[in-house]
Amino acid sequence: MTTPLLDRLRRLIAANGPITVADYMAICLGDPDHGYYTTRDPLGAAGDFTTAPEISQMFGEIVGAWLAHAWRLTGAPPGARLVELGPGRGTLAADVLRVLARIPGLEGIPVDLVETSPVLRKRQAETLAAHAGRVSWHDRLAGVPGAPLLLVANEFFDALPVRQFVRAAGAWRERVVGLDGTGALAFGIGPGQIETAFDAPEGAILEVSPAANAIAEEIGARIARNGGCAIVFDYGHRRTAPGDTLQAVRRHGYSDPLAAPGESDLTAHVDFEALAKAFRAGGAVPHGPIGQGEFLLALGLLERAARLGRGRGTAAQEALRAAVERLAGPDAMGTLFKAMAVTPADVPPPPFPNAI
Repeated sequence: MTTPLLDRLRRLIAANGPITVADYMAICLGDPDHGYYTTRDPLGAAGDFTTAPEISQMFGEIVGAWLAHAWRLTGAPPGARLVELGPGRGTLAADVLRVLARIPGLEGIPVDLVETSPVLRKRQAETLAAHAGRVSWHDRLAGVPGAPLLLVANEFFDALPVRQFVRAAGAWRERVVGLDGTGALAFGIGPGQIETAFDAPEGAILEVSPAANAIAEEIGARIARNGGCAIVFDYGHRRTAPGDTLQAVRRHGYSDPLAAPGESDLTAHVDFEALAKAFRAGGAVPHGPIGQGEFLLALGLLERAARLGRGRGTAAQEALRAAVERLAGPDAMGTLFKAMAVTPADVPPPPFPNAI
């Protein structure tokens, strides 16, 4: 499929040579004129995918209750700010704020949204119109004022660029995107290498996300310095291991990552072990990860669904049951998606018994 971004990538590669997978992802997702996230609202039935907050208000309400509880456990620091990384349409922030409005000390909490897409910023402003006086937008976390954080990142880290390395001739060499003989985009192997203790068969792929690790370390440093907590939800693996997880999603189905640059969402599975190391490097303590289903069920998802369904008709109750299954079921988001918490030292919030 020819796209405006494909023509630009062809010219770039023809002039300068193949680019890394990380650079390819960054261009496809963030190009100011033709990038996937900068030019559209990708969410919902009319978009390409649906996230947990769009499935049910229960997700955001439980996240809000957890943030309030963790805030108390960390000493209820004054001046806290609600921060969301990659806030989608603002649905999660709206549901969290509805809960925090009932918590003394958090009822008027300032809201900081880290978002680069002008299209999504507009949607967020519409969703959060009732809180307009206390919502601010930032291109990066560094723009958020220094204060205790109540930070949420739902399906944020999976969209950050990853570098891929291919096991070739006993070394890990960088995978690149170039052009084949017909001028089509094609994967290849470049000169870059990485030193690692991992061994694997020839052709195996190892993924590293310097962007994700840098943001996680920044979050850890801010929590260690200013207090607060963070909760991360994403799909991925508990332990660092070789594997090619780069994928493209378009119209709620999978597609070739090289087929329609700028028209498909590109993601890779989150390496939670690497995130945990980065949080620790910043000075904070990670907890988990645990399955998203385990997290939601431990914090009362079934009970909340029962309360919402009480006295309502069969169709409404069936919709709630379906939402519970999508959010927490092992064949849906419950196992593949995971939750990781981050706090200052010696503050283990439930339901996170262990850390990687």
